[in-house]
Amino acid sequence: MARPGMLTLEQLRSSVEDGSIDTVLVAFTDMQGRLQGKRCAAQYFLDEVAPHAAEACNYLLAVDVEMNTVGGYAMSSWERGYGDFVLVPDMSTLRLVPWHEATALVLCDVQWTDGAPVVASPRQILRAQLDRLAAHGLTADVGTELEFMLFADSFDSAWRKGYHDLEPANLYNVDYSMLGTARVEPLLRRIRNGMTGAGMVVESAKGECNLGQHEIAFRYTDALATCDNHSIYKTGAKEIADQAGMALTFMAKYDQREGNSCHIHISLRGEDGPVSAGEGEHGFSKLFAHFVAGQQACLRELTYLFAPNINSYKRYAEGSFAPTAVEWGLDNRTCALRVVGHGPSLRVENRVPGGDVNPYLAVAALIAAGLHGIENELPLAPPFTGNAYQSSGSRVPTTLREAAELFAGSKVAETAFGTEVVEHYSNAARVELAAFDVAVTDWERRRGFERL
Repeated sequence: MARPGMLTLEQLRSSVEDGSIDTVLVAFTDMQGRLQGKRCAAQYFLDEVAPHAAEACNYLLAVDVEMNTVGGYAMSSWERGYGDFVLVPDMSTLRLVPWHEATALVLCDVQWTDGAPVVASPRQILRAQLDRLAAHGLTADVGTELEFMLFADSFDSAWRKGYHDLEPANLYNVDYSMLGTARVEPLLRRIRNGMTGAGMVVESAKGECNLGQHEIAFRYTDALATCDNHSIYKTGAKEIADQAGMALTFMAKYDQREGNSCHIHISLRGEDGPVSAGEGEHGFSKLFAHFVAGQQACLRELTYLFAPNINSYKRYAEGSFAPTAVEWGLDNRTCALRVVGHGPSLRVENRVPGGDVNPYLAVAALIAAGLHGIENELPLAPPFTGNAYQSSGSRVPTTLREAAELFAGSKVAETAFGTEVVEHYSNAARVELAAFDVAVTDWERRRGFERL
């Protein structure tokens, strides 16, 4: 049974005929995890896009966060003429967008004009890993826990102020506080109800530790749908905040206090149901033990897909609830990998990703790591007990440069994703590093303007 808010093509057609929908957003998720695409007249969508497809410039998967054309990409360049690729609607994602009047949205898979998939597109990268998982008779259930910081300033005001001296929506730590969340409940409610109206299953909202920091949680579902919902929610939450004259950020580390995390939970399902629990140690199945072992073995070399920006690495600080050690533990929030639940709910939580993560890439990395463990029958190390910040084991990479070098040289990544994908995203890291290396920051001006 379809969830309220989801649409079939026939339901869309009826809504267009009666005038209740006049716009369809045709979108895909880019390398930075943002929705990109077109606003189509609804009748044009029905006449042309639905039976065929839409086109978009292929530079959309070869630009930086500021939409600058940059070099080093094999698939898109000045030399290749910056042609088009094709946006093919996935009608299973068609839904209402309640925070925009008379609007629906559909997410797309990205293809070349000859019908071949654009393998560096995040959604296609995840699809490829799901196909590998299916070859083992498995599917993945995933949940993402995405935090944001909310400000009383509008996005335009924040821009004009250079993102200095913004007013947090809460002025003290509101972690689990009913009073603190009540202060901003009108906006939290609009976001929750908007996402429910867009076909998502909202579980709860809660305050977090940093000033104005909150989390809205959604029910887990299959991996692809979770990543689709994550991308729509992230864009929608910003749009709803903007409509209220406020601003929110998902950046991993806004200030010196706690960062925005995006813990990702994943469990496996076979033809007959969940397969994580079993008769082994800790109540694990052999398959799940190998899966978790793969997560630990591959975490360092795949960290770039969990932490894709310079700022991502500022989260990894001792005592911050963001991990520093590549350890796994049983319900231990100091570890990078936390196993929770029991029986059918048994799952592993990766605590490395921040709020800036691209969900498709991160979940693809989780599956690739898990398959590495399963296919090689990796043994699972003992769980870490106590404070993992004091572990003497291997560490989560501390800079984008370190993580990018590990990813570029990873045999696991090359085997799982292919050379084209590894080279494409390694170039994205090089572009980001080069931009940062020539930037002059406020920190440098404050320290050096007068006193040096």
